[in-house]
Amino acid sequence: MGISAGTATPSLELQAARKRKHRTLWGDAWAQFRRNKLAMFGLFLLALIIIGVLSGPMIYRVDPKYINILEASQQPTAEHPFGTDDLGRDMLARTLYGGRISLSVGFTAMLIAMLMGTVIGLLAGYVPQMDNILMRFTDMMLTLPQIPLLLVAMSLFRDPLRMRFGLEMGAFIMVVTIIGVFGWMPTARMVRGSVLSLKQKEFVEAAVNVGARSSSIMVRHILPNTFAIIIVSATLTVATAILTESTLSFLGVGFPPDVPTWGSLLYENRNYMVKAPWMVFYAGLLISLTILAINFIGDGLRDALDPRQRG
Repeated sequence: MGISAGTATPSLELQAARKRKHRTLWGDAWAQFRRNKLAMFGLFLLALIIIGVLSGPMIYRVDPKYINILEASQQPTAEHPFGTDDLGRDMLARTLYGGRISLSVGFTAMLIAMLMGTVIGLLAGYVPQMDNILMRFTDMMLTLPQIPLLLVAMSLFRDPLRMRFGLEMGAFIMVVTIIGVFGWMPTARMVRGSVLSLKQKEFVEAAVNVGARSSSIMVRHILPNTFAIIIVSATLTVATAILTESTLSFLGVGFPPDVPTWGSLLYENRNYMVKAPWMVFYAGLLISLTILAINFIGDGLRDALDPRQRG
């Protein structure tokens, strides 16, 4: 009896250990993220907006550029749920089409900014000879007034790009490149600070002692450990890029007038805000909801990827 009882206990413990789920960093982060109600609401809201602007034009088949003066400035009806503008163009169709462009600008500019910021921050943090030069350049970029520089850059490169790639694609390349080039500095500073801490860790010292190359250490050992900071910065950069594109379009230096974006819809219809508020309400509402959702997601990711917040 003593032998059978002694063997039963380890067996039960072994079965319990097998049933216990294997924990990973991303699994724990996702569990922590799901407990944040605002973050989950932001994720649901952003997914709803993205699905809406992607699938909406397939369901609501109205040409966003079709002009019908006879239906100009109509209030929202069953035929035109978001009403029409001063030229009779359907506002729902234009809002859905503009959402595709605004979100594409936000995510593409974010990729450019993350790539530049990660590379500069990684080199500055790991290579002491480059730290001072790269960080002083970063500080200089941070002190420059971005909106005036964006306006100057748009004026210089707008016509050559439009002649080479066409009006819409040329404007898209110009907008995302300029926003991305002027949006990498916060990411570079955060990545550099993380790299300065990581390169003092034991696993990096072990890689150095076994003769690993500096490029291999940066890419294989340090860079994966900065993903948490990069992901959080990426969410905030998307929001900033969408807001910057809206500002440029509102100032009339973004996409061509016949290409709707959420910002250009506000700019074109700004004179009708009192007489026909629906012309600006929906585009402004979607900009606000998108920025709010992305900020909620960014806050949730920051808490979920912080080891001090996880049990």
